[in-house]
Amino acid sequence: MRVRLIKYLICVLVIIVSSCNNNGGDKTQHVVYKGVYSFGPEVKSFKDCDNGREFWVTDSSTQLELKYSQLNFEKPYEPVYVEVEGIKIHSDKEGLGSEYDSTLVVKKLIKITKEIPQDMCK
Repeated sequence: MRVRLIKYLICVLVIIVSSCNNNGGDKTQHVVYKGVYSFGPEVKSFKDCDNGREFWVTDSSTQLELKYSQLNFEKPYEPVYVEVEGIKIHSDKEGLGSEYDSTLVVKKLIKITKEIPQDMCK
């Protein structure tokens, strides 16, 4: 009886501790970014139309790379205009995105088009 009670209390304690460590998912404020995206075997870059800064891109939405490939370009790295919801983080010091200061983590694809608006993205 006592062993069973101890096991029960340990299980309850584990559940409480794990629920306290769970931040309820990603609570970081997502921002809408508008700019030019290029994708290929060694480059996943985004150039922000507002300030001209370039970022490495990580597609956690799984939609950006999929929709880009569905545009059926004959060669890689063709630029497209995108509007995405995401967050900026510091880039890794090693790997393909290491030459960028920041990485744009795309959480949601809002818009993708081959037509780049010249009035917004110079």
